[in-house]
Amino acid sequence: MLPGPRIFRHRKWALVWAAGILWLAYDVAGSAPAPQHNAAEDDATGQQVTPDDLAILANAMPG
Repeated sequence: MLPGPRIFRHRKWALVWAAGILWLAYDVAGSAPAPQHNAAEDDATGQQVTPDDLAILANAMPG
């Protein structure tokens, strides 16, 4: 999506083109779906960690 060399002859048209690129990037990034849950609560396989899982882990550790 690079413009022709004529657009950069005038500074204002170069700024308009750059603003359009930034607008496109903001629009695309803003349409990303929101996460359904906190990813920090997932284990390595992507499953949610439950309190029972934490209890099992706590009992498996010595001390």
